[in-house]
Amino acid sequence: MPIIDPVELAAKLISVPSVTPASGAVFEVLAEVLRPLGFTIHRFVLGEAPDGPTENMVAIREVSPGPHFGFAGHLDVVPPGDGWSGDPFVARIENGRLIGRGANDMKSAIASMVAAIAAVEQRRGTLSLLLTGDEEGYATYGTPRIIDWLGERRIRPDMILIGEPTSEGRLGDTVKIGRRGSVNLWLTVPGTQGHVAYPHKADNPVGRLARIVAELDRLHLDDGTDVFPPSNLEFTGLDTPTHASNVIPGEATAQLNIRFNNLQRGSDLVDRVTAIAQSIEPRATVRARISGEAFLTPPGELYDLVVDAIRAETGEAPALSTSGGTSDGRFLIQLCPVVDFGLPNATMHKLDESAGVEDIRALARIYGRIVGRVVG
Repeated sequence: MPIIDPVELAAKLISVPSVTPASGAVFEVLAEVLRPLGFTIHRFVLGEAPDGPTENMVAIREVSPGPHFGFAGHLDVVPPGDGWSGDPFVARIENGRLIGRGANDMKSAIASMVAAIAAVEQRRGTLSLLLTGDEEGYATYGTPRIIDWLGERRIRPDMILIGEPTSEGRLGDTVKIGRRGSVNLWLTVPGTQGHVAYPHKADNPVGRLARIVAELDRLHLDDGTDVFPPSNLEFTGLDTPTHASNVIPGEATAQLNIRFNNLQRGSDLVDRVTAIAQSIEPRATVRARISGEAFLTPPGELYDLVVDAIRAETGEAPALSTSGGTSDGRFLIQLCPVVDFGLPNATMHKLDESAGVEDIRALARIYGRIVGRVVG
């Protein structure tokens, strides 16, 4: 097998822009590396704007009957924004760090997966990489469609490791064994537009929206569990159609997000918010988009493989956590046990996003230890 430097491969991936939803060249860069390793590459593009088109890749190498270990991740990135010290899509190394959009979340982890696979002799079973171009967006045509593709072919991994950047202070200090669910909601309170000097000829919705916001802000959802923090509701926007100082608006809107643990269900939370809003204003409407439900992988073989590999490589005894944002584990848990483990996450989504060069190489070695235990 060829020796693959994960830092060099990560730099190549970074240097191909792939703002979500992504398709095209970035997948070809990876496919060109995987084909010589004996992988069969399946690529498919689905959907239209605004949630697409999205490309997905399933790369599979089967040696013999036996365990099926899957890596999962995403090649799309968030928009870079303004203020970078250099071109965000031209990878560079400075002071021992690889800099570029996607260096941390999560092209370096994908490169480490490939380097690990190349370094291990697979003697049995199946290895796969399940890669999407829409994790940073709504995932409409992303990982859920990969699951559909696998189901149609009766392919089912026994365990999946997602390369999201989970470490906090040091590589290996945190593994995510579950994730909270997430639901976005948009509240609209109707009114009647008019001149502020003639309020009796208008109907101002702002006061009623304010009372709904105050009521929801006081809402206590739960106290959390032994493995999940409390669910939390946060307002993320308030608006009216016109911002003129002498116009009573015809409607007022609020945007909010709820991150919730496994004591809650997304649809129940939508119903609860709707009931509170309509108890104050019966004409209020609520639009919701559930990004995913909370999930938890129970202790078992996958826990042990990941923890043992981290300890052997770094000496760390990682914390098993459910904190932070969502990941595509919320979908993949339908198939098998799933955990997230990857680089320190201090720079994810930030300007001058970066990853330590030695951390990337150490991550590849950790992944290699895991792969070797399962199919080596």
